[in-house]
Amino acid sequence: MPVASSTAGSKYHTKGYTIASTTTGADATLVYTAPAFYHGTVRFLTCSNSNAATKTISVQFYHNEDSSYHYIAKATSVASGAILDLLNGGYLFLHPGDKIVAYSNLANAFDAMISVEEVYSSVVFSA
Repeated sequence: MPVASSTAGSKYHTKGYTIASTTTGADATLVYTAPAFYHGTVRFLTCSNSNAATKTISVQFYHNEDSSYHYIAKATSVASGAILDLLNGGYLFLHPGDKIVAYSNLANAFDAMISVEEVYSSVVFSA
């Protein structure tokens, strides 16, 4: 991801992705991975339906420490042209190796937008 700005060990990213996958887990479209030695705070995460009809979107959090996927949204219907705000003003805190992935019932029907603050940490967490 390109770095938009950087201060005091923090990096800030905003990136858009087309959700090409129609399958879950490791085969889903990768939206974000927290890099080694960085903790990510996801501050903005939306999915917009660019298709002419209502479609469904699923977004998952991959927890690296126990290699498991957890749904943020599962098969959520989104009308044509509508936007799904997945955080509603909240945050997601990710450790190194944690991921956000997404898939839809129709390839390329959704675009995802994510903004993340990454903070360097030499502390290694273990399960």
